[in-house]
Amino acid sequence: MEPLRHIRSRTAVLAQADVDTDQIFPARFLTTTSGSGFADMLFADWRFDAAGRPRPDFVLNRPEAAGCRVLVAGPNFGCGSSREHAAWALRDYGFRAVVSTSIADIFFTNALKNGLVPVRIEPSAHGWLLANPGAEVELDLEASVLRLPDGRAVPFAIDPFARHCLMNGVDELGFLLSRLPAIEAWESRPA
Repeated sequence: MEPLRHIRSRTAVLAQADVDTDQIFPARFLTTTSGSGFADMLFADWRFDAAGRPRPDFVLNRPEAAGCRVLVAGPNFGCGSSREHAAWALRDYGFRAVVSTSIADIFFTNALKNGLVPVRIEPSAHGWLLANPGAEVELDLEASVLRLPDGRAVPFAIDPFARHCLMNGVDELGFLLSRLPAIEAWESRPA
């Protein structure tokens, strides 16, 4: 995983409420657990028609969404099943953060563990972001603040250990392995 400290990006806005993990990553693609190669499967049923052609009206198929690293989503994003593939697909597509007023707990945890920052913010700032797609925002993970173009600094909560892992580009196993010398020293001490 790449270390994440600051993300400056335009936003892509997917305003629908209750977007579940099967819409984010359809179940028919659950054939691998590699954690990469999922970008083309992200929102596949919404992005592509039955013949596999991009739907021009879907937000991620519009030219203004190209290169956006922050997805602003409607409330209750990531509900449904616990599939980790949904977070992998968003990250693989290029998103580094998902912003909403509410993000389903299991998806929230899966995102944190897989290099995607889930950001729950208060309704007025969220409403402003929904009304202003393409707004340039800055996510400061160290300060746990999302800065809006109007100068507003919107705080968000994040577990300190998860923030440490994201900022250092490690997962939980990587964190433990970084402590290996201390673990080995403790284990080899005289009884």
